[in-house]
Formats: sequence, C-alpha cells, structure tokens
Amino acid sequence: MMRNVQHKKEAFWFYRFLSIFYDKYVNPFFWTERMREESLDLADLQPETLRTVDVGSGTGFTTQGIVRKISAKNITCIDQSPHQMSYAKKKPDLQQCTFRLGDAEDLGFPTDTFDRYVSAGSIEYWPEPQRGIAEAFRVLKPGGKALMIGPLRPENRIGRWLADIWMLFPEENEYFRWFENAGFLDIKYRYVQPHWVLKEKYGIAIVGTKMEEGEPAIVFDAPKAENVQEKMTIGRRIRFFLRLMVGNTAGFFFIPMAIFAIAIKPLRKIWLREINDAAKGSPDPMTIHQKISLLITGFLLIGLAGWCLLD
Repeated sequence: MMRNVQHKKEAFWFYRFLSIFYDKYVNPFFWTERMREESLDLADLQPETLRTVDVGSGTGFTTQGIVRKISAKNITCIDQSPHQMSYAKKKPDLQQCTFRLGDAEDLGFPTDTFDRYVSAGSIEYWPEPQRGIAEAFRVLKPGGKALMIGPLRPENRIGRWLADIWMLFPEENEYFRWFENAGFLDIKYRYVQPHWVLKEKYGIAIVGTKMEEGEPAIVFDAPKAENVQEKMTIGRRIRFFLRLMVGNTAGFFFIPMAIFAIAIKPLRKIWLREINDAAKGSPDPMTIHQKISLLITGFLLIGLAGWCLLD
C-alpha cells in the first residue's frame, strides 16, 4: 500500500513549501553531518574523478558531503523539485555540479554511465522503490557502487502509525531484497541515527556493487505505477488534496517529537539507564536554529501549562 506522500505530485508540493526552511529548521534534527559522513564512507568515494550521480539531491546537503571527495564537475544532481534544487544551486561549493530535473525511477541516462550512485532521504517518496533501485543498477558501470540512505520503519507504535500515514518507511529486509533483486552483490550496510535516538534503529545506509555491465536482473512487465503526466481529473485532484493534507499533517508531527526527545534526553538516560553519548561518539553540535526551536517549544509548553492551571 502506498502512503499519502509516497506519490510524485504529493512529494513535489510537500517540498514546495518545506524547502523554505528545510536546511535550517528540519534537516539538522534528522540528517546531520556526522550521519552523512558515516554513510558516505560506505560508497568509497575515491578517486575524485569518479563520475557520480546524486539522486534526490534536494537542497544539496548530501551533495556537499560528496563534493569533499569527488570533484564537483564530476557530480550530477537529480531531483524532481525545482524549489529544492534552487537552494542547492546557490551553495558555493556546488557551483560546478550539473543539475537536472528528473525521476529516480527513470533517470534518462544510458546504461553503464556512472561510477557511483548516491541517494539520501529520497526512497521514502518513490512509488516503486524496486524500480528505482533497478534504475540505479542500470546506470552504473561494472564495478560501480550504489549507496542508498533511508529511514527504517519505527519500532514504537506512535512513530510507526505516523510513518505509515505519511510516507514509506521500509523494513530492513526490504532494502536487502530490493538490492538483491536488482542484481547488486557485495552488499554492505550500517545503521545511522541522530543522537536523540537512543534505543531503536532509525535509518540505514546500504551499498551494493554492480559486477557486470548491462541491465538489472529484475524485469518489469507492468508500466510504472504512477505517471506524473497523467491528466489531473476532478477525482484525482480530490485524492491528491486529501493525501497531501493527511500525509503532511502526520509528517510534521515528527518535528515536535524530535524536539521533545532532545529536550528530555538527559532524563531518559538516567531514568531508563540507556547508553550514553560516549558509546556513540560525541553529540552532534546544536545549530542556532535548533536552539531557537527548543526555546519556542519550551515557551509554548510553559504557556500551555499555565493556561491549563489558570483555567
């Protein structure tokens, strides 16, 4: 079953507005520089001449990690959102990258084109993840590696319920099945998470190698599940609006959940006797925008408590 924002048009409009504050107020809570570097290490990004494609490149946060190891002129950024891409194009270190609007499930490049394929935080919006990963296999040269970074389905009931309403949060075994079906070998992975996640698995970085030239092992008999060129009938417009509203509402709940988890993390560690930061490395430094978000949330909670007591 496809989730509410696991559709291309819904994802397009979701990021139309999210891109305004995504880099400063959303990304730092869920996808940090430490997580990015840990994930990119799996892709073996060397030498700098490797021809690399970043699929679902968005505002360029992951691309900024890639460009530290691969020359910008050898990096192609693909995204369906011109709004997200406009922010990436403004970043000084990405000026020499090539930017193209495109579809992860139909990249439009010849077979055996790239040495490396990277996609971070994009698979959750794909209507057909298997088709997208097969496309990653197709565009890679023999010996090329594909790195996929994505979320894992939450273990706690509230998070799982919200995730299932919002967009695709795959099970761990689904990532492996998709890579194996496409034909990838030598599959490796690691778990990644921000420091406010203390117990459960949060996200996964998984990489596979294409050993031989040619097409993916899996063959698709049916056409793509979603055609973005399909005419928007009245019925589809109604479904589109409902999916967008319901999905986005569920998605935005993850922001206050993250803020709350950060605020009570010291208490959780004492109360639940959970692992400390020393066991997972030094904590991610908080940005000024995260601090502002925490302060605003604190004031709102104090105001709500005061209103309830005085009522």
